[in-house]
Amino acid sequence: MNDPVATTLDLDGHAIRVWTKGRGPKIGFFAGYGGLPRWIPFLDLLAEHRTVIAPSLPGFPGGGRAQLDLDSHLDWIVAARRIFVAAGLEGCDLVGSSVGGGLAAEVAALWPQGVRRLVLVAPLGLYRQDEPPTDIFARRADEYAALFCADPDNYRALKQPPDDIHSGEWEIEQSRASEAAARLLWPLAATRLEKRLPLIQQPTLIVRGAQDRVFPRSYADDIAKNIAGRSRVEIVAGAGHLVELDKPLELARAVLDFTG
Repeated sequence: MNDPVATTLDLDGHAIRVWTKGRGPKIGFFAGYGGLPRWIPFLDLLAEHRTVIAPSLPGFPGGGRAQLDLDSHLDWIVAARRIFVAAGLEGCDLVGSSVGGGLAAEVAALWPQGVRRLVLVAPLGLYRQDEPPTDIFARRADEYAALFCADPDNYRALKQPPDDIHSGEWEIEQSRASEAAARLLWPLAATRLEKRLPLIQQPTLIVRGAQDRVFPRSYADDIAKNIAGRSRVEIVAGAGHLVELDKPLELARAVLDFTG
């Protein structure tokens, strides 16, 4: 199977990696917690039918140190929007998972003409005191595999260093991704995303893994209830927080069916 084509775009002097693969109508992907240290089977499945464009987010793998210039949540939203446009995704469908799901929702809410259809996979950013999300920043790194995936080996495979990279360089990249997530979401992943949900006008699919230990089931219903656009919730059996890792085929089918 062919590798994706890697290009870069410039974000205020920072090189941001953009992976592209497939053919057909474009669809964007903002990755979940930890970013995309490698291409994943879920994106290959989408690329059989669509041109998949997966830009890195600041500070995550492929995003250099761009997170150091982002001093507020608004800075993060604007950066995500600029990356989305520069990657050639204006007017296209957008899928966002976890960390990337929260930013995808913000981009869709504030620039409604820019996103055609929206898929949110357990997006982070919501907070309810009566049912708070799991505090991911209170967990040790060695707990993440079981926290983020129903099958911990799926997360470990994502984080396994490739043969062509020095282990120290790989560890720095992964630590930088954790720092970027903390800059965006700390504390408690409470960005007040719920205040912008009514601005989302696009048809929206909200996806949650049945075994998600981070994103409460009721949050998916809250999103569907509060956005302005047509929406539905899909629960994926056997999947944890990062559905794209646990159940790539099921998620790809749901995305392709919803986006047409």
